[in-house]
Amino acid sequence: MAGKTDQIKGRVKKAAGELMGNQKLKDEGQADETAGKVKELVGNTVDKFMREVRKKN
Repeated sequence: MAGKTDQIKGRVKKAAGELMGNQKLKDEGQADETAGKVKELVGNTVDKFMREVRKKN
């Protein structure tokens, strides 16, 4: 869930940066969005791994 939250926060920041012509804010938004995607991917991978481990036991 944290990953999705970061992605949304990033999109909002990026849009605000675009509207205000603030490149730094736009870049921060892109970074937050990317970090959120990574968190989500890692979380999904860990969940899949844990399901497989439980199946084996």
